[in-house]
Amino acid sequence: MIFTERERAYLTEQPLGRLATRRPDGSLQNNPVGFGLDDTNGTLDITGRALGASRKFANVADNAQVALVVDDLVSRDPWTVRGIEIRGVALALTGQSTPSSYTSDEIIRITPHRVISWGLDQPGMRGRDVTPSNDGRSGV
Repeated sequence: MIFTERERAYLTEQPLGRLATRRPDGSLQNNPVGFGLDDTNGTLDITGRALGASRKFANVADNAQVALVVDDLVSRDPWTVRGIEIRGVALALTGQSTPSSYTSDEIIRITPHRVISWGLDQPGMRGRDVTPSNDGRSGV
């Protein structure tokens, strides 16, 4: 399993994240994105309206290294934050089935290589590397 039970629940509850990609000139780009967890394959799918025409889609096609952060502020007093960062490699895929008629048929599919979470399973920050298993799925 890539994600703990609580991480999976959190990713399922949250509608938005921020995807960081690298532009061809080496500069970074960070965009708010909608996403879905494919727990069967251990991947995250970024979808959107006209995603294939976006700079982030082109960035992924040029350089597969990405990071996705999903977080929220639970309370201001006391200050309580929680979230998860997923670092990995992504594919810019076309002709895909997407969950909504609003979204285009392009997907950015992220395979995690490192997962860092905070405020979910235990106090503090927890990070771990994850690697693909022999069957193509990822595992810890």
